[in-house]
Amino acid sequence: MIKINTVYDYKSLKRVDSPNGRVYVDSNGNKLPSVTTILGKTKPAEDRKALQEWKARVGHQEATKITKEASNVGTIMHNILENWILGNDTEHGSNLIYTTAKTMAEVIKSNIKDDISEVWGSEVHLYYPDLYAGTTDLVGIWKGKPTIMDFKQTNKPKKREYVHDYFLQLSAYAEAHDTLFNTNIDQAVIFMCSREGEFQQFEIIGSDFEHWKEQWANRITKYYNMNGI
Repeated sequence: MIKINTVYDYKSLKRVDSPNGRVYVDSNGNKLPSVTTILGKTKPAEDRKALQEWKARVGHQEATKITKEASNVGTIMHNILENWILGNDTEHGSNLIYTTAKTMAEVIKSNIKDDISEVWGSEVHLYYPDLYAGTTDLVGIWKGKPTIMDFKQTNKPKKREYVHDYFLQLSAYAEAHDTLFNTNIDQAVIFMCSREGEFQQFEIIGSDFEHWKEQWANRITKYYNMNGI
């Protein structure tokens, strides 16, 4: 069993879905845009174009179906992994979505269990005062160092250049954690599994991590400029 060490007092934040995207409410009642909302609103034009072209190619109804199914699989996979981390029992299911998610979760577990020596928190709410908030899947010790960790599912294996938004997410969570708890987290990792059961691991460490933190700062600036703030 993975060691749970409550080093920091992580507080839960209220999450609200608004017409402008998800927001979190901090302890002072301030509404902060989520990390994913900021990324969505500041997505480069070429990425938006590629998404629209994909929807046109497969058909909007099929695109909605694919997106919804992927979301359901991802949610169940996350729940299974969270319960495993915390040592809790997991509800069982027999439908295709559940069995797919369970298989993917097992693949991730088998690939990461020996490298995570300590968990500080699971499904941790973090915020950077006055700027943004979000939820990271895992914070703890990975390969001997403090690390922000996230679980991702994918229909097909991805190339590194296709997960840049995930790097921005993890950079945002690290910046928030450092600010709230006076830490100095300098690495993050994504654990990903495809429907075919292929495991992928994407790390950002050292100077690469600093690069993505700079890119995240640019996206924050862009978001608030767009909103006249």
